[in-house]
Amino acid sequence: MEFKDFKTLVAEAAGKAGIGDYELYYASEESTEVEMFNGETTGFTASLTGGVAFRCILSGHMGSAYTQELSGEQAESLVRRAMDNALTLEKEEEAFFAEGGAAYPECERTEMPVLTPEQLTRAAFDANEALKVSHEKITDRCSTQAVTQQSKTCLVNSRGVDLSWNSSVDAVILGAVVSDGTEDNDDFEIKAGDPDSLDLKEAAKKVAARAAAKLGADVAPTGVCPVIFAPEAMYNLLLTFAAAFSAENARKGLSALQGKEGEVIASEIVTLLDDPFYPENPVKRIFDGEGSPTARKEIISGGVLNTLLYDLSTAHAAGKQTTGNASRSSYDSPVSIQPYTLVLAPGRLTEEELLAQCGSGVWIDTLGGMHAGANPISGDFSLQSSGFLVENGEKTAAVRSFTVSGNFFDMLKNITALSDKAVFPRLGLPAVASPAVLVKELTISGK
Repeated sequence: MEFKDFKTLVAEAAGKAGIGDYELYYASEESTEVEMFNGETTGFTASLTGGVAFRCILSGHMGSAYTQELSGEQAESLVRRAMDNALTLEKEEEAFFAEGGAAYPECERTEMPVLTPEQLTRAAFDANEALKVSHEKITDRCSTQAVTQQSKTCLVNSRGVDLSWNSSVDAVILGAVVSDGTEDNDDFEIKAGDPDSLDLKEAAKKVAARAAAKLGADVAPTGVCPVIFAPEAMYNLLLTFAAAFSAENARKGLSALQGKEGEVIASEIVTLLDDPFYPENPVKRIFDGEGSPTARKEIISGGVLNTLLYDLSTAHAAGKQTTGNASRSSYDSPVSIQPYTLVLAPGRLTEEELLAQCGSGVWIDTLGGMHAGANPISGDFSLQSSGFLVENGEKTAAVRSFTVSGNFFDMLKNITALSDKAVFPRLGLPAVASPAVLVKELTISGK
């Protein structure tokens, strides 16, 4: 059964049950993936996931129920189970649904073609062939993946909201393994877009060179020095500490930014955006997980914390408007607060100029142990790292197996320069883009 027919049956079932305030949320995702190792196909995966969530307000309580099956029987079952769920709750909390009649932003969708298994196989093969000739130290242990993914989200409620949005994305992942005869190293590169439009040869050369540059790396010396976080490393820091910008976490005392809206929390050169329509992110959204319009916002501008991120409930509690940041990771997950495309705005320096301003320090492009070594509440971090020494304004010897330590919120205040291009090292939600970032000083623990 199509969702358009199912939502009618649910509305009828809710009416019969005397429920006047409800919401129906539908999400589905279809993906196909081909994996290749050393020129041979080693994996093929096709999946279709999704379902619907029904929420209703009954006697001041929010009840919910879920199903993957769209049928008349399930429409009645959803309503009945959500009512039972609402009636079992003892604590009464104010519940909210989006109001109809809101103006939604116009947004040009990034439509990518739905690739056939044959097209995916060819893309993975072409990427594998490109890796074979990418570098003199490349091995025959390289792997590639080609992925096509389509998703659909619909939300309808009893207050006049009736929305739908489709998105699609294609990507090729190149995994390079290099060796100098005594040591191996690996790295990977993700390229989003129609494979026919991607320069896979250039991507292969880039990832192979990056992996080869780390061969023979030594441990960085211990000390306190300037640090440049490459976009790949800054991606991990921003993603890990994004939870600090949630108004829900602030309300629960789980964010160091509680009560700091309007205050200076970063260097004056720092601007942090959340932009659901960011051109380089292929996955865009015009409504959030509650049906509220999304919007571009400067979370931080000129170092000032302009706003936290709100959904309907936290906005009401704070006497504010929602920022349209209600999120659901799947149809059966609870509403949480999350950015869409978190972008640390670039500065004006080229990479060479950024290195020159650093003088001597460490360039970090890989961070590990984020779950164990970073505390999103306090901001403290102590993370395994690798990268390069910076000497006299140039990247020199590769270094690894050292720890960088500091506090994320202090670090924001000590950012002294930014490179002139923000890049997306990874795909995912939230998407995160960052330039290279020069921090005045951090603690390095090595040899």
